[in-house]
Amino acid sequence: MRRVIYLIVGAVVLFVGLVALGQQGIGPVVVTREDQQRIILLLGNPREEPTGPGLSLRIPFLEEVRTFDRRWLHLSSEPKEIQTADRERIAVDNYMIWRIEDPLLFYKAFPTGTVEAETQIAQQVRANVREVIGQHTLIEVLKDRRAEIMEAISKQSGEALSRFGIRINDVRINRTELPRGTEANVFARMRAERERLARRNRAEGEEQARRLRAQADRESRVIVAEAEREAEIQKGRGDAESARIYAEAYSSDADFYGFWRGLEAYRKTIGEGTTMVLPPDHEFFRLFNTGGRRD
Repeated sequence: MRRVIYLIVGAVVLFVGLVALGQQGIGPVVVTREDQQRIILLLGNPREEPTGPGLSLRIPFLEEVRTFDRRWLHLSSEPKEIQTADRERIAVDNYMIWRIEDPLLFYKAFPTGTVEAETQIAQQVRANVREVIGQHTLIEVLKDRRAEIMEAISKQSGEALSRFGIRINDVRINRTELPRGTEANVFARMRAERERLARRNRAEGEEQARRLRAQADRESRVIVAEAEREAEIQKGRGDAESARIYAEAYSSDADFYGFWRGLEAYRKTIGEGTTMVLPPDHEFFRLFNTGGRRD
């Protein structure tokens, strides 16, 4: 019984030792953690499939283990000058989030390791950044279409690097700055553009004001003409009514009407200091001669 226990303890110790050696990549047992990807090379040639999380076996001294990170990795780039579609030069730096999707393809493309891969990733993403930004204006890069531009860069970079077993999750632009010496020129052009828009808006406003004034003048003339026409109509009606009243008064008492009209004529004609040279029997003095009677 004691011998069996010793055998069991010895087996456990041996297994633990093999596992410990496997974690260091030097034993027959290969231990792969959740954040790792490992491939086993037989005389420099990789197996068909990478190891999954857990335990695997290898032949010591004949098979070599290469370990790759399974996690998402961060890579930043240095600022570079890029020319936009409207010929503005801007300094752009970016970063990308990537990981090793297929360790077999990755090892075949970059046998020396991650440093070589990062160089390739940075060059490819930089080329895509230059290409996409070169198709857009400065305002689109800074504000109007910034999210769309970064999405296009991420898509192109992912498609280009997938053949290396690399997956690009996202490419983001950190900063977009004007190089020194060009800020004044850019601001001058922006100011000139705003002034041009202001002149155009003022011209459009003045044109609209002229149209409104012309319309108001036309409507005022129409209103005045209609008012004058209505006034003439009312005046004609008043004159007609006055003539009717005069006619009725004359027909009802012609002598009185004639006498009243004569007095009106005297009042309007003979004033203070008026001198008239007429014969006494003139028709103008008929009322004085007849005492107001009509003969």
